[in-house]
Amino acid sequence: MDTIASLFAFITTPVSWIIVQFHKLYGAIFGPDTGWAWGLSIVSLVVVIRICLIPLFVKQIKSTRGMQALQPKMKAIQERYKNDKQRQSEEMMKLYKETGTNPLSSCLPILAQSPFFFALYHVLSEIASGDKIGVLNDSLVKSAREAHIFGAPIAAKFMDDPGKVTALNASLTDVRIVTAVMIIMMSLSQFFTQRQLMQKNVDLTVKTPYMQQQKMLMYIFPVIFAVMGINFPVGVLVYWLTTNVWTMGQQMYVINQNPTPGSKAQDQYLQRLLKSVTSHGEVRGRRRRSVVQAIVAKGPDRNENERRFIGALAKAGFSAQADGSVAKVDPAVAEAQSAAAARRQQPKRQPKAKRQAATGTPQGPAKTSLEKKADEPKQEGGAAGGSARQAKSGQRKGQQRPKHPSSKK
Repeated sequence: MDTIASLFAFITTPVSWIIVQFHKLYGAIFGPDTGWAWGLSIVSLVVVIRICLIPLFVKQIKSTRGMQALQPKMKAIQERYKNDKQRQSEEMMKLYKETGTNPLSSCLPILAQSPFFFALYHVLSEIASGDKIGVLNDSLVKSAREAHIFGAPIAAKFMDDPGKVTALNASLTDVRIVTAVMIIMMSLSQFFTQRQLMQKNVDLTVKTPYMQQQKMLMYIFPVIFAVMGINFPVGVLVYWLTTNVWTMGQQMYVINQNPTPGSKAQDQYLQRLLKSVTSHGEVRGRRRRSVVQAIVAKGPDRNENERRFIGALAKAGFSAQADGSVAKVDPAVAEAQSAAAARRQQPKRQPKAKRQAATGTPQGPAKTSLEKKADEPKQEGGAAGGSARQAKSGQRKGQQRPKHPSSKK
């Protein structure tokens, strides 16, 4: 870890400078040598970094939703070219290019945070050694070494030996209790973040391997954080716990305000929107009007949540307009219009030729009436002529029972 952190030594000066500036502010309130001053400085560093990463977070959301929408097409490509990996890769890249989707966009916030994370780790390691780093001079390094968060120095680790902890004026028991609690909180926050994403903000109508992968990550990531956390200093644990809480709150806001189409969160959002419309008789807020406008513009491509929303509006006596507003109409008329629109959304019956092509049934050219007659099996012994005579004489058609030899003709 120290070797990796040294690779990001170029960014330790900006990171240490930001921490020092916040330390001046909090030091004036809580005291320069307190854990509150240094701990809140690290928390503020996280807030600054995450605010700068908001555009990347928005791009991550768009990329994740785009990947979810592409899963059926990706699965079809994998099945079609399962024996040709090169062609499979080419078709995948072509699909990404046509849709403007980048699979790596979902990892951008984590990748962008990595330099700051390792730079902070490098700064805290130097503080534990008593060495100057970045803009931290001897007096600031000494102040940081004496800062304790609930009895644990910010530069101490769970795996530190008793001698190193004693040098930081702390007990090994306090350090391990504090670090263990923070590791558990860090893992639980990561688990809850992934869990709310899987349960609320995933299109449940599309069952793809992507959902299974995300479900596995929900259990794998907390274990990874727990294993790695025992080698993190207390200050780094504060940093990572803060960024997890920020991610959880940011994601919760997005799920509530801009849910994925077809997800459980969208259903809950449209229910809240319906309640607001029926209470006030109008769509309040520009963002809500844009949501209604997008639903109206979809027409027959609406998902089940959106169809229920339009139907519930009709029962309440409202009709959604193209500009995102609603108009008061007769409930019976609005419900009839909604039912007619639902019928139009039903898939049309395909012609016989297309159905046979879809099922793989071979179909030849259409036969004429003469060809159909020629294909009919001929009856033995002039059955055709006999059947004609039987029809004329009023006898029943079909095979006749032979007469007994003693019977009269």
